[in-house]
Amino acid sequence: MNFPFRAVLSPCIGVCSLADDGLCEGCHRTSSEIARWSQMNDDERLQLMENVLPGREARR
Repeated sequence: MNFPFRAVLSPCIGVCSLADDGLCEGCHRTSSEIARWSQMNDDERLQLMENVLPGREARR
C-alpha cells in the first residue's frame, strides 16, 4: 500500500491537554486545527507551523 509523502510533520509533542484558552498545552493548536491536520495541505501546515503557532507560544 502506498501512502502519500507528508513533508510537514505534526507539531504534536504528546502533551495533549486543552487549556482554558482552547489551545493545546503541548502544540498550541486549537481542537479544530488538530482535527483538520490530516486534511490540510502542506501550504496550510507550513502557515500554521511557521506563522501561527510560534506567536501563540510566545504569548503564553
